[in-house]
Amino acid sequence: MNCQTQAAVSEKAVAAPSKIGAVLRVTSGNFLEQFDFFLFGFYANYISKVFFPVDSEFASLMLTFSVFGAGFLMRPLGAIILGGYIDSVGRRQGLIVTLSIMASGTVLIALVPSYATIGLLAPALVLVGRLLQGFSAGAELGGVSVYLAEIATPGHKGFYTAWQSASQQVAIVFAAAIGYGLNLWLSAEELSTWGWRMPFLIGCAIVPLIFFLRRSLQETSAFQARRHHPGTREIFHSMLQNWRTVLTGMLFVAMTTTTFYLITVYTPTFGRKVLHLSAADSLLVTLLVGVSNFVWLPIGGALSDKVGRKPILIAISTLALLTAYPAMSWLAAAPSFAHLLAVLLLFSSYFGLYNGAMVVALTEVMPVSVRVVGFSLAFSLSTALFGGFTPAISTYLIDVTGNSAGPGIWLSCAALSGLLATLIFYRRDGAANRALAIASPGKSRPE
Repeated sequence: MNCQTQAAVSEKAVAAPSKIGAVLRVTSGNFLEQFDFFLFGFYANYISKVFFPVDSEFASLMLTFSVFGAGFLMRPLGAIILGGYIDSVGRRQGLIVTLSIMASGTVLIALVPSYATIGLLAPALVLVGRLLQGFSAGAELGGVSVYLAEIATPGHKGFYTAWQSASQQVAIVFAAAIGYGLNLWLSAEELSTWGWRMPFLIGCAIVPLIFFLRRSLQETSAFQARRHHPGTREIFHSMLQNWRTVLTGMLFVAMTTTTFYLITVYTPTFGRKVLHLSAADSLLVTLLVGVSNFVWLPIGGALSDKVGRKPILIAISTLALLTAYPAMSWLAAAPSFAHLLAVLLLFSSYFGLYNGAMVVALTEVMPVSVRVVGFSLAFSLSTALFGGFTPAISTYLIDVTGNSAGPGIWLSCAALSGLLATLIFYRRDGAANRALAIASPGKSRPE
């Protein structure tokens, strides 16, 4: 073996653990942000009684889910302001800022006294906490996704980028496991009065560790190589110029956000309130769905690297469009733990395969200089209009129609949106083709 070959092997040996370490450090912050974010949905039933006590249980739950959804309305603002900041000053520094804001919102929600103690100030402070979390999350997902795409090895961008969403699934499993344990160890009264706060406090306790990990991130070489970093005015101008790409990207993401919040955040409430399963069963299903998502996401990303983004996106959105409502109808007709698990694992495979291909595709169609803000704005608008209000819309559809399969209608609409957006992005001479041709010289098309 000559010296050059030995040097190359040595460089690869050093680079591999370095890449793994970078993935773990950047997604650890994403894990914390999503863990804190999802707890609100997981414990919506308890939060509704503590902060929104009204005569109607339906009204109380709707108020809670509306506050949950309000956090998503802040995401587009966070996407523009924080996403632009990340594109301007760098991935590392920007992601530390998003983590700081999210931690502030989590601490606030965890420590706010109940409505019985401080009256209307309690739900007002909870709303402020949710708005802070939403503002931060508006740029967090885009920042992490772009960071992973920029450090990916050639030909593996889909696989690398998929770990952004995969880290969220670890957060779901962790949150659901804590909830499952609390349901076993605490009485219903203890959970309702103080037990639901424990996961939030655990999230607060690990904040210092996550800060330590994220502060050790290295800036991406792709960002450092660019001589020009856009200012605020230039970022706004670019977003106005690319508004069609951003709006189509919003529809592109709808399938992901709706499916994700349906099978994770809404599941504990749906299982208890609609299917009348035990809280422990509902949380166990959520935990298993998180594990399933974690498995499917990198598979979806890796497959998109091999066969292309377009075939996977079209196939999965079509399957979801055709099967979402029938599957939910079957579940509603014979509710049980096994049936709930079967349906949600089916939807989990849709989510993992579609999202694994979609996230990297979205990074590819955005202009390079404003990649984070463009990605974040499209994702945030979709989450605000589709995914974030999925629990509230599902609750509303079930109440108005009297049909427990109502959430399947909403998921079908999201699947249709994703299918149409895919066809638009990948039409002949479309934006996706041009973007990938620029990003990856030598590839004539993204499929």
